[in-house]
Amino acid sequence: MAQASSQVANEHSTAKPLSMLVAAVGVVYGDIGTSPLYTLKEVFSGEYGVPVNHDGVLGILSLILWSLIWVVSVKYVLFILRADNQGEGGIMALTALARRASTAYPRLQTLLVVFGLFGAALFYGDSMITPAISVLSAVEGLGLAFEGIDHWVIPVSLVVLVALFLIQRHGTARIGILFGPVMVAWFGVLAALGVHGIVQHAEVLYAFNPMWAVRFFIVHPGMGVAILGAVVLALTGAEALYADMGHFGRKPIARAWFALVLPALVLNYFGQGALLLENPDAARNPFYLLAPGWALVPLVGLSTLATVIASQAVISGAFSLTRQAIQLGYVPRMHIQHTSSAEQGQIYIGAVNWSLMVGVILLVLGFESSGALASAYGVAVTGTMLITTILVSAVMLLLWKWPPIFAVPILLGFLFVDALFFTANVPKIFQGGAFPILAGIALFVLMTTWKRGKQVLVDRIDEGSLPLPIFIGSIRVQPPHRVEGTAVFLTARADAVPHALLHNMLHNQVLHKQVVLLTVVNEDSPRVPVQNRFEVEAYGEGFYRVILHFGFMDEPDVPAALNLCHLEALEFSPMRTTYFLSRETVIPSKLVGMARWRGLLFAFLLKNANGNLRFFNLPLNRVIELGTQVEI
Repeated sequence: MAQASSQVANEHSTAKPLSMLVAAVGVVYGDIGTSPLYTLKEVFSGEYGVPVNHDGVLGILSLILWSLIWVVSVKYVLFILRADNQGEGGIMALTALARRASTAYPRLQTLLVVFGLFGAALFYGDSMITPAISVLSAVEGLGLAFEGIDHWVIPVSLVVLVALFLIQRHGTARIGILFGPVMVAWFGVLAALGVHGIVQHAEVLYAFNPMWAVRFFIVHPGMGVAILGAVVLALTGAEALYADMGHFGRKPIARAWFALVLPALVLNYFGQGALLLENPDAARNPFYLLAPGWALVPLVGLSTLATVIASQAVISGAFSLTRQAIQLGYVPRMHIQHTSSAEQGQIYIGAVNWSLMVGVILLVLGFESSGALASAYGVAVTGTMLITTILVSAVMLLLWKWPPIFAVPILLGFLFVDALFFTANVPKIFQGGAFPILAGIALFVLMTTWKRGKQVLVDRIDEGSLPLPIFIGSIRVQPPHRVEGTAVFLTARADAVPHALLHNMLHNQVLHKQVVLLTVVNEDSPRVPVQNRFEVEAYGEGFYRVILHFGFMDEPDVPAALNLCHLEALEFSPMRTTYFLSRETVIPSKLVGMARWRGLLFAFLLKNANGNLRFFNLPLNRVIELGTQVEI
């Protein structure tokens, strides 16, 4: 499930339709495209007990087919992709939209934000499972090609995964060019293998009739819902369609799905089903056993490459999601490294990369096989799908104001299916699925603690703040010594004197001739046009209030933004401008505001967060930091 992967250019409107379609295949569909490696293997050789017979195979194939049609084709392609936040998609962009839609309902707004944050937290757990299960399932094909080397599966998988994380800091621009053609070739191979199997046993085509899925539920009422926990493996990666919309636009993603991806997936699943009808023993690995013997080794190589591409998209998505969460104020600031001078979206966040790598290694060592790891898969995916439906319901009804008579039945259909899939995956929590849930809960606590802590910190600072009009009035009565240049004081409050300014006056007894009180505001929209970037107000006595607006996909480069602030009286010469920052040290106390354990956690996060200096790209030799201690 890749969040806003950054392998292609943002300016999709100028690209050729065919090249955009190929690029979309390479980035968007890597995760869902590698699902045939393990889905049917898990269904028939797992613990679900599905009989490998005529009715069982046709019932499962029909369930997979109509799940792909309803969840991916109808829900995501036809409806969810319309919920763009100025062209951007993904769980954080949708949360921002839902928050805007529910402004008139504060309690509902809070609830929707909580849902969105938990959905984002679940994504990080999924970001660890996807590379592990994908690469493991691909490398396991070596055990079929060469007998007696099963013990090499885990070491080879770890080597591939560690290498993938090691190259992240160097960027993926060069290898990213290969993503599209490789994945197009992958889907071509999926389709060819599927046709090869279907020709051997064409009876499998009866599964196009949805009554086989209905009949499966009737004949196996208990197993019917439980088996959805394995069927959902065919849907992993559906969120990527929405998450990557900002890079491609809705049309290339939809066209790629209907023209190539969906037909290739369906053909391959049906080909595997035909093989199972012919040889039930092939359930141990129907994907690889569908291929001729001579093609097994090349197929393992192509599968490994495809799973690496799928993993790359998820890792890049984690970077993009983290940047959005930082801009929206839910995650502590981290150092963001740009790996491309041409593409703003290609970024690298070291803390996220190494955390994901450790998590993936532990998963591979702990579960040891894709079959075992499948027990942990699905909980995070279905949870995010359910949350996406809840958020888009608020957007449809409150922001778009669609007629309830039309919207409500559709939304109830989405919720019903999502709830079925989620319910089917709940037992996995006790079979390894607790990992993404626990990871999600931990990250949710971190995000909410950071957001709440920042608000409490601002409130504590405001308690002793001096109103700006009073301060300027005192300057007029008792003018301090003024020095040449411009002083920029970063502050969260637009109507109070920054603590750094008061400390500077107290200790240095001077004031610059031009004093700019700067506030950076992060908007719910992805980008803010340059003409809407600034708010400038002159207070007299050389004081100015400047408010800079950035979207959650914008680069918050303060010096560059100030240089575009054309006001005749203001000058931001690099060698005559000094930036004053206030660095707060939090001291947890018994004051009302936060539980003590959350106060300690917030103090730790604040101490280790990336400071304003690097985050706002301030010049190192023009910054003065003044510290203060605050009890919360």
